[in-house]
Order: sequence, then C-alpha cells, then structure tokens
Amino acid sequence: MGGRRGQLIVLADRQMAVELIAEANQNGARLVRACEEFKISRKTYGRWQKQLRTEHHLHDKRTLARSPSIAGQALTEEEEQAILTVCNSSEYTSLPPGQVVPRLADNGIYIASESSFYRVLKKHKQNNRRGRVSPPKNRSKPDEVIATKPNTCWSWDITFLKSNIAGLFYKLYMILDVFSKKITGWEVHHNESAAHASVLVEKACQRENIQRNELILHADNGSPMKGATLLATLEKLGIAPSYSRPSVSNDNPYSESLFKTLKYSPKFPEKPFESIEQARQWVYDFVQWYNGQHRHSAIKYVTPNERHTQQDERILQHRNTVYKAAQRRHPNRWSGATRDWSRVDSVALNPDKDGDKKRAR
Repeated sequence: MGGRRGQLIVLADRQMAVELIAEANQNGARLVRACEEFKISRKTYGRWQKQLRTEHHLHDKRTLARSPSIAGQALTEEEEQAILTVCNSSEYTSLPPGQVVPRLADNGIYIASESSFYRVLKKHKQNNRRGRVSPPKNRSKPDEVIATKPNTCWSWDITFLKSNIAGLFYKLYMILDVFSKKITGWEVHHNESAAHASVLVEKACQRENIQRNELILHADNGSPMKGATLLATLEKLGIAPSYSRPSVSNDNPYSESLFKTLKYSPKFPEKPFESIEQARQWVYDFVQWYNGQHRHSAIKYVTPNERHTQQDERILQHRNTVYKAAQRRHPNRWSGATRDWSRVDSVALNPDKDGDKKRAR
C-alpha cells in the first residue's frame, strides 16, 4: 500500500506541474521558461502529458487528487496581494512577469514563480498586455468587389527596379484594371510619394474618361497609398478607395501577379538599369507588349486591350466555331466536348466564401 500511495503522490505532483505549465503558457509565458521553473525540460513536459493521459485512462478515468503536501504549497492571500502590489507598482506596471520575477531576484526578493505570477494576474483579471504594446488587432478582410466591365475596379502598387548604383532603386508605379488586366497607368520615379500617386491616378482617369462614383481603387497599406494628397485626389474624382490588410499580399493579388509577369518576362534586363530614362523606356515597351500582344491566361488568352475594348467576346466565339468545325471533321480525335472558350463575365477582388457581396458598378 505504501508503494502505491507513493506512486499516486508522484502522479499528482506531475499533474499539478503539467497544469501550471500549461496555464502559464496560455497566459503568455514561453513554454521553455515555464518548464524551467519546475526544473524540467520541454521534452519531459511532453512525456508527462502523455503519461498522465495514459494513467487517467487506466485509473477509471478519475482525476488524480493532489496530495495534502502539494495543496499546502498554494499561495496565501498575503502572497497573492504581494504579487498584485508589485505588478501594479510604478516600477513594474509596464513589465510582464517574465521581466518582473528576475528583477525581484536581483534585489534579493522572491515571492513566487513566474507561472504563479501569471496565474494570480489572470485570477484578478489583470493578465492583459502590459506596457505600451498594443494588443493584436483582428483585421477584417476587405469587402469583396465584383468587376463585370472595364474601369469599375483598378488595383495599383509600387515595385522596385534595380539601378546600377548599389542600394538605389527606381520606383515603378503601376495601375491595373482588375476586369480587363489592362495597365491603365504607370510612371517611374526616384522615390515613393502620395503626390506621385495622385498625379498618376488623375492622368489615368482622364485617359480612361472615368466618371464620378464608378471606380474602386484598391491598394495595399503603404504610406503613398494612404497619403493625404492621394486621398484628396480620390475624393475630388469620386473614387472609392479599398485597402488590403497589413502584411497580407493575397488581398492585392492582381498587382502582385502583374509585377511577377513584368520581372520574369524574357526581355527583362539581366543587368541593372543605368538611368531612370532607360528604366522608363523599358517599362514603356513592356506596357505596349503586355496590353497589345500578351495573351492573358486569366481572360481566356485574349489581350488586355481586346478585353478592355470588349472585343474578347467576338474573338472567343470565333475560336469556339473553329474548334467545333475541327471536331466535326475529325470526331474520332475528340473524347468529349471541345475546349471551353466561354467568356469570363466577372472577376472578383477579395472574394467571399459566403456573406454579402459588393458589386462594382
């Protein structure tokens, strides 16, 4: 019996240790540091977790009771109050327990372990982030935009073009029509600024004859995208701004894809640009090719210009006629239907899986 009782105490000790470590970890303590408080390794902690699950099942699925000796180690009310007093003092109010406990030790003071500090703060609803660090914010996904025709939704961004001077990059501003994939505006500058973006957008709107309240302009969260000068221009032109979530490139996939096409195109120079004039000339040639000759896979291999001027429907119907005729001439060569050349009637930016949808006009 004595041996059996000793085994139960050991199991109870382990269970308490596992519970306290898990609680400290959930409240922000690093798992390794929490394990160190109990003089065990992270590997040992994992093994104890597994053993406890096994023992819990073997012993009629009953929770192992803590021994009186372990229960007697609980903090007193005076000790809990001492923890709260220290954590709320002017010296420590901005620090987490991981910083408080070692500093107390440096002053010859020990009240309780780091995990106990976390447990007491949680008990008294003071386990919030301490100091000036802002809590993480849940950034909602941008509204879904459905483009059903050109010049209803544009996406724009800035990418870098390497110069022949170490550390110097030219900044390429580029606007893309989400529906047609046409590049509707671009410029190359030495720097990033909302003023450059403002001029670019205004010029593009003039060329495309954009009317008020018919265009959504999507961008990421860079300072040029949210600068006061650009925002004032958008308001003046009646353009609705849309923004990606911070550090979420998938919210602006069309501009990302365009820049990948640009930099992986066969004619992209292997050497850095020798001047900004050379960079501008290269981009000009690229835009002429991309808009006028590049068959874009996302729009059934028509060019952006053909899609933008709505010639794509006629072209795709003609392709379908050609394929149907070929199938009639050699039916044995076709195991099923011919290739689908039906037109892509809408394009989604930030598509929703469910819920309300925002349709671009």
